[in-house]
Amino acid sequence: MIIDSHVHIYPPEVIKDWEKIAQKEPYFKLLASGKVHKWATAEDLIEKMDKSGISKSWVTTFAFRDQGLCAYCNDYLIEAVNRYKGRLEGFCVVNPVRRGFDDEIARCKKAGMLGVGELFPDGQVFDVTDFRQTWRLAEACFDNHMVLLLHTAEQVGHGYPGKGNTGPKEAAQFCMNHPEVKVIFAHLGGGLWQYELMPEMRVSLQNARYDTAALPFLYDNKIFAAMKAAGVIDKILYGSDFPLLSVERYMKLMDASGLDDEAKKAILGQNAVSFVDGLLDFTNTAST
Repeated sequence: MIIDSHVHIYPPEVIKDWEKIAQKEPYFKLLASGKVHKWATAEDLIEKMDKSGISKSWVTTFAFRDQGLCAYCNDYLIEAVNRYKGRLEGFCVVNPVRRGFDDEIARCKKAGMLGVGELFPDGQVFDVTDFRQTWRLAEACFDNHMVLLLHTAEQVGHGYPGKGNTGPKEAAQFCMNHPEVKVIFAHLGGGLWQYELMPEMRVSLQNARYDTAALPFLYDNKIFAAMKAAGVIDKILYGSDFPLLSVERYMKLMDASGLDDEAKKAILGQNAVSFVDGLLDFTNTAST
C-alpha cells in the first residue's frame, strides 16, 4: 500500500487561463512560471497512480489569495474525490486571512474532505507564528476534525521559486501556539524533524508530521538514515509533490539509503493511515 500525501491537481480552466490568473496572483505566477512546474488534472493523476501502483492520493490544488478562486478549485476537488472514491482524499484550499474562510472549510468538510492545505504563508501573506492570525484557522481545523498542511522550507542552501521564509522556527511556534491541531509540514518541515531530538520539542511537536515533498531536489539518500537515527521514521509521510515528481524517484533514493522494509512501509503508507486514524471515519460520516 502506497499513499501519496502531497499531490496537486488543477481544474482544466485554471490550466488554460493560468497566465491571466497570474496577473493578480503574484505567488501563483512565481511558481507557475518556474522551470520545474508542471500541470495535472485528476485524470492525469489517476493514470499515473495506476501505472506506479499508488493506492491512494491526498489531493490539493493551489492556495490562492483570492478566496473565490480557492472555492472554485475546491469545487473541482470535491467532484474529483467523489468521482474516484477510495482513490483520492481531498485537502481544501482557503486564505486564512480572508473573511469567510472558516465557512469554506466547514463546507468542504461536509462534502467529505480530509484536510486543509497546502497553505502558503509567504504567498498568502500570513504569519504562522502570530496567534492573532492563526487561531481561527486552528479552530476551524480542530472543530471540523481536519488535518492541516502548511508549506515550509529549509532556511539554508540554494534559493528557488516559492522557497519562502517560513522554516522550522516558525513551524515549531505554530505547534506551540496550537497543540490541538494535527498538522503536516510540507517539505520535511524545513528540517524541523531534527529538533525532535530535543525532549521538550518532542512534546511540543507530538501532533506534527513531515512530508517528503520535493525531497529529491534537496537531499541525498543519507537523509533517511538520519531520520531513522533521530527516531522520527514514524512521523514521515511519503509525499511526491506530483506532478513535479513521481514515486519512482523516491523509491530509488529509499532503496539506496539502506532502509529496512519495515521503515519503507511506514513512510510509504502506514504512517499516513495512523495519523488520520478516526478522521477518515468521521469524514465519511459527515459527508453522508
